[in-house]
Amino acid sequence: MLVLFETSAGFAIFKILKEKKLQKSENLYEEFQTPEKAGKLLKLIHFEKFKDMEDALATASATVQGKMSKKLKKCLKRLVAEEAQEELAVADAKLGGCISSKLNITCVNNSAIQELMRCIRMHMDSLLEGIKIKELAAMSLGVAHGLSRYKFKFSPDKIDKMVIEAVATLDELDKELNNYVMRCKEWYGWHFPELAKLVPDNTQYIKIVVAMGFRENAVNTDFSEILSEEDEQKVKTMAEISMGTEIMEDDVFNITSMCQEVLNLQEYRTSLFEYLKNRMVAVAPNITSLVGQLVGARLISHAGSLINLAKQPGSTVQILGAEKALFRALKARHDTPKYGLIYHAQYVGQSSPAIRGKASRMLAAKTALAARVDAFGEEDIDIGTEHRAKLERNLKYLEQNRTKRISGTGKSQRRYEKYENKGKVFQNRGAGASDSSLPFRGKRKFQSQGEMSQAKKFKFEVKKESN
Repeated sequence: MLVLFETSAGFAIFKILKEKKLQKSENLYEEFQTPEKAGKLLKLIHFEKFKDMEDALATASATVQGKMSKKLKKCLKRLVAEEAQEELAVADAKLGGCISSKLNITCVNNSAIQELMRCIRMHMDSLLEGIKIKELAAMSLGVAHGLSRYKFKFSPDKIDKMVIEAVATLDELDKELNNYVMRCKEWYGWHFPELAKLVPDNTQYIKIVVAMGFRENAVNTDFSEILSEEDEQKVKTMAEISMGTEIMEDDVFNITSMCQEVLNLQEYRTSLFEYLKNRMVAVAPNITSLVGQLVGARLISHAGSLINLAKQPGSTVQILGAEKALFRALKARHDTPKYGLIYHAQYVGQSSPAIRGKASRMLAAKTALAARVDAFGEEDIDIGTEHRAKLERNLKYLEQNRTKRISGTGKSQRRYEKYENKGKVFQNRGAGASDSSLPFRGKRKFQSQGEMSQAKKFKFEVKKESN
């Protein structure tokens, strides 16, 4: 039996001299306690050395994927010509299957082979002649770094990492901006508390504080670029009669510096949002077309990657972000949530509460299909526009309470007449009664109160006799 052993310097092919020792895999390490014992069990037949780092990196990437590189193929072809009847022990089962299918070599991979590979790795410096252990360690480090860069550059899982980081930064910026604006209003409110009610918009409030400083400067400050004439006059009038306390120049300097930082953060948030929109259009155009940039980015971030999102069914996409509510409802045996992050999409959030659950289910199903196309589609396939048109049409039908006819149903196909019991009631001959019998449907109507009382009396007597 031959053994294929991969190293960072090249491929080594050993021949097992005593195959019976391999059967005792539990105590195989005892046969490799010293380099001399290892040399009696294994013999190096051939060592295929790599030319440079590029050759080593290409071979290592193919081996990791379970494929056979050109260098290994040439080496094994010579081996087949020389040792045609020998079996080949390999460490990777996928690589062994590839070698067996292409070169018709019987490959072996089991627990005993894995133990043998560990023993060879332990005495690698003595079994591989002509290779220094320091050079092998340096080569291993270089191949590891190169392979990591190769996988990071070409892996489809890494394309959406920029989107995940951008949307996380955007959410953090929103939280911090809200905290900073609240702190600015609290801080400057000691000096001019009425300004918060006069100017509810946060950006306008910050700009007014930066432009005005002390409230006494409001009379000489021009707010025409920030406020309308009416609001500007209100601010100037209220600044003269404000009930706020007096503050020092250092206080105003720190407050205005903080407000200026808030304005800078708002500008950066605007540019970051534009960057996120461009990245989402490039990475996931169909998801963006259905749910928008922010919701699509949050779905990708919550799933971990675009590949992970594409693997999820529509029912999971529908409740992404509502996991706590889901498990709490399952534990308490209550109704499960109908939507998670997808609630913030236009088609779900703006629909009426009566059809919001149906809208989220339909949108989640379309989003799951769009994610698979964006993740695994080799060409630019635009299914988002088509699905969006269908979704709008279906939601319009639901809003107008219209039901679509399902063809082929049994109720619409059958047209049988309803059975009705048609009975005949005969009248007794009496004064003014005719000799003919009158057919009659439904309840009998009495002509007078006397007839009605006689009928009730007759019914009571019949019931008494039967008892």
